[in-house]
Amino acid sequence: MKLITAIIQMDKLDEVREALAAIQITRITVSRAAGRGRQADEELHRGQVVIPDLIPKMRIEIACKDEDLEKICGTIAGTARHGQGKIGDGKIFVTELLKCIRIRTRESGAEAI
Repeated sequence: MKLITAIIQMDKLDEVREALAAIQITRITVSRAAGRGRQADEELHRGQVVIPDLIPKMRIEIACKDEDLEKICGTIAGTARHGQGKIGDGKIFVTELLKCIRIRTRESGAEAI
């Protein structure tokens, strides 16, 4: 089992969610995040150029079976990208998921996903 964590731009959330639903991935967790990568978004505030410390993003988390990993990552990477790609499009992290327990039934492992 794997845990996929994707950090994407806010304007791509609906598009990514719809693309995941199209490949029958509907069990996702979404939360707001803020972070800083290599992008240098500048804002004009009271006549001065300001580079903000943290940029708002969306965080998507998906627990999946090993065999679904590439399909999910490919869908997110292809959908979250702006055009030919630009700095700030996001990142996908994949980590081993040691255990998953469904609280209601106490099922564990891949069946609990």
